[in-house]
Amino acid sequence: MSVSAAATPATSREWHLVARPQGWPKPEDFALREAPVLQPGEGQLLVRNTHMSVDPYMRGRMNDVKSYIPPFRLDRPMDGGAVGEVVASGVEGFAPGDHVLHGLGWREYALVEARHAVKVDPEAAPLSAYLGVLGMPGMTAYAGLVDVASFKEGDAVFVSGAAGAVGSQVGQIARLKGASRVIGSAGSDEKVRLLVEEYGFDAAFNYKNGPVLEQLKKAAPDGIDVYFENVGGEHLEAAISVLNPHGRIALCGLISQYNATEPVPGPNNFALVLGKRLRIQGMIVNDHEALRPRFVEEVGGWLRSGELKYRETVVHGVDNAVDAFLGLLRGENTGKMIVSFGD
Repeated sequence: MSVSAAATPATSREWHLVARPQGWPKPEDFALREAPVLQPGEGQLLVRNTHMSVDPYMRGRMNDVKSYIPPFRLDRPMDGGAVGEVVASGVEGFAPGDHVLHGLGWREYALVEARHAVKVDPEAAPLSAYLGVLGMPGMTAYAGLVDVASFKEGDAVFVSGAAGAVGSQVGQIARLKGASRVIGSAGSDEKVRLLVEEYGFDAAFNYKNGPVLEQLKKAAPDGIDVYFENVGGEHLEAAISVLNPHGRIALCGLISQYNATEPVPGPNNFALVLGKRLRIQGMIVNDHEALRPRFVEEVGGWLRSGELKYRETVVHGVDNAVDAFLGLLRGENTGKMIVSFGD
């Protein structure tokens, strides 16, 4: 086993889910607890996390329901994307000082199975980027647009939640791949300006400023061909109304109803799906691993050239991880929400 020169502490702080939220999560549903830092055995790495991700899908894992990913267990550490520095290694090919991407966030130190860790290069991109534009959200945006929505040059594209980590990449990728028009919705006038002035959207609107359908019709006078769904509710109903025949919906998220305590009614214009021959397809990013080489090549190239831009909202300190997650659910982030533990 190889160990770094820097001494590791005896204990590490980690966040546990202690109660299943009813509706909106509350701070008292979580607890920050100490756990011993264990040295790695064969095939394992001890990683000092430097950045962790909070993502909307984590809200679903707080419910005790069967889904595509198991729920968080009560009184156990939560998990999620993280990047960090290897401080001790029990496997060849990884050495102290290497940086890795892995799935054991929500804690300061993680004992990671090396087969579940991927080396990342801090010289090629900031470490936090591997949790966002070059990580799961970026891959979600790429696969959802290219594969699920079958995007083709000349399509008009509407993205809800367009200032978030996924939505902001969807709109830019569509523009770079030759969309005829890119439209986004967001929850503040500041975010709307960002979409148009920095990300190059052709039009954007603040969904809080009036009915989504009215604003979308004005922004897309010739209709839309692709809708990338991150929000649900009123947005989905409006998109169905404005989609052109044979339009496609990539259903990535429904954040507007994640904290609902009563069943949420579906769109009241669903009959249009039949008449317009629309296609609605849900997506889970893990189903699209075959696209990863293309994603890395294209998105990496656009980042290097400066054609694709991204923003991060960074919250500092493991103590504030729950606040960052709750802020994400309230839409307080612009781009990827990151919790940074240090360098």
